[in-house]
Formats: sequence, structure tokens, C-alpha cells
Amino acid sequence: MIRDESVRILICCGSGGVGKTTTAASLAISAARVGRKVCLITIDPAKRLAQVLGVDQLTNSPSVVNLPDLPVGGQLHAMMLDMKGTFDDLVRNAVDANRANQILANPFYVALSTSFAGTQEYMAMEKLAQVHRDERFDLVVVDTPPASSTLDFLDSPKRLGEFLNGRFIRLLTAPARIGGKLFARALDAGTSAASGLLDRVLGADFLKDVSSFITNFDEVFGGFQTRAEKTYALLQNPMTRFVLVTTLTPEPMREAQDFLRRLRSDGLTFAGVVVNRVQPDPASNLVEYANHTLNGQMGHALTEKLLKWVKADHEIADEQHQLLEEFRRNNMSLPNLTIPFASQDSLTYFDLESQTK
Repeated sequence: MIRDESVRILICCGSGGVGKTTTAASLAISAARVGRKVCLITIDPAKRLAQVLGVDQLTNSPSVVNLPDLPVGGQLHAMMLDMKGTFDDLVRNAVDANRANQILANPFYVALSTSFAGTQEYMAMEKLAQVHRDERFDLVVVDTPPASSTLDFLDSPKRLGEFLNGRFIRLLTAPARIGGKLFARALDAGTSAASGLLDRVLGADFLKDVSSFITNFDEVFGGFQTRAEKTYALLQNPMTRFVLVTTLTPEPMREAQDFLRRLRSDGLTFAGVVVNRVQPDPASNLVEYANHTLNGQMGHALTEKLLKWVKADHEIADEQHQLLEEFRRNNMSLPNLTIPFASQDSLTYFDLESQTK
């Protein structure tokens, strides 16, 4: 897959805490090792990617990651999405400097660009499209946002685009677009009661901030849904492949199945499944010995405790094996890779190197 030059985008998806960041970094290193020019994008606010790559800091622009012994042509850049910074750049590119400064300073815009539902995923899509157009790179690897649902990455940008292009927003922006004072006065009169209520509930400056924001932001609104649709079309292009990362616990496995169904229904190209943190099964004779010992044949406290751990590990491994076999039965045609459980609390670049070989 990483050697296939027709593959230009790899997107690592999965529910929170399953190892997407580590998987994305491992794929990016592997691709650079075979001569690809790779940009790795993380949307992880925990800044874990910088830690595992052994770099001090990642910014909103691609920076070089120095890997030893890369082949000729192989490169790795990495960056971390700055949600507000990406949004600010969109504004600056859409309007003149004076209006951009007014928008960027507006309290309503600050709230929209930092905490509005779907903004992070929308800006992740926007940054992906920007980096894909950058001729320095022939492969973009994306570590998607941590989310309660793997589908948020696909759904949230569309929802935000629909909201910003929606009927309510278009109504509010109508005076600015039409430019008619009569229409504006009529709208003001029709909303005066609601304005008074909102002022009392949300504060006297709320509607003033919203009105100023809408007036200045109107030129930016029109492109949001169009941009979201274009980027989603990029996701549907066969050059884009999805890698699903999961663990052998019930909730991530359920989400994995839901996500696979969604990929199929939307015509998105699936590359494979990485099943992370698989518990190795202790040797069966140790489990038998543990059962024998725990029946009172041996009383040493430390031995008894160790054998209890062996037995517990066997039970976990057995449960995971059943979940994995069920998943494979339901998805027999899908390539999958299992990664053994690692005891390290934090991974390093050298751990990633060992996973890529």
C-alpha cells in the first residue's frame, strides 16, 4: 500500500484511545523508508505525535522530521493542526486585511473558531486538502481527531457547512447581501422582541457581536459547504485509503463495524484494519499449572499471585481471540494486522521503527 504511488492519502480512523497516533506515525515512517515524500498530520490535541517522533514541537505548518538512513527521495514532514490558525487563514484569504481584522477580533468568531461543534473536523479536512495540493509531498498520512464516534470525522464538516450555509444564517446575512435599508429595518423590527430577550439572557453585547460578525463574514460564508463537498469528493477518490484502528474490546469493535458499513455505503476505499494491543496467550501448560497450584497444591504467596496473573492473562487472550474471530468472519475479505500489547506507558521513535519492519 505505501509503495503504491497511486495512493496519495492515508487516513487513520478509530475511536479514542485505540492507538491511531502511533499507527499513523508508523505508516508515515514506513512510507518515508521506501522513498515516499510524506507529510504526517495530527489533529490530536494531546501533542502525542511530537513525543513519539522525538521532536520538541509541531506547528500548523509541515516541519522536517530527521530520520536516519532514509533512501534517496524519502522525506518525512509532520505538523499538528491548529484549528483556529487554519480558520484564521481561511478568513485572511477570503477578505481584505481590514475586514479580516474585524472578523478575527469578533467575540462570536472567536467562539466559532475555537469551540463550535464540527469546527475541528472541518478544519482537519481543509488542512488535508491544502497539504494534498502541496507539490513537496506525494503522500499525506492523517491522524484523525479523538472522538466519541469514528463517524464524527466524516459527518461533522458537512454539518458545519450546512449550518453556515443554512436558512437561519442566510436570513441573518440577507440585509448585508441585499444592501437595502428598508429590508434591514423590517428585519430589525421583526426581531426586536427576540433581540431584547437574547440581550437579557446572553448579555447586551451578544446581538451586536453577532450582527458585526455576520456583516463582515458574509463573503466567507458562501464557500463553506462547497469546500466541504469538494474535500469529501477527495475522500471518495481511490487515491485516498482509510486505515481502521481498533482494539479487541466491545465498544471499539462495535464502532469499527459501524465505520466499515459507512465506508462501503459512501464508496470510500478501505485499506485494512490494525487491531492494536492484542494480549498474547500464555503457554497452555502454564495455565494448567496455575489451575493445579491454585487448587491448594502449593502455598507460596508470590507464586500463587504470579499464577493468578497468568490465568487472568489467558482469560483476556481467550476473550480477545473470540472477538477477533467474529470480526474476521464478518469481514473475511479485509486485510488485517494484529499488534501485540506493549507494556510501555509511552512509545518512542525507536519503538515505531521496530513496528515498521
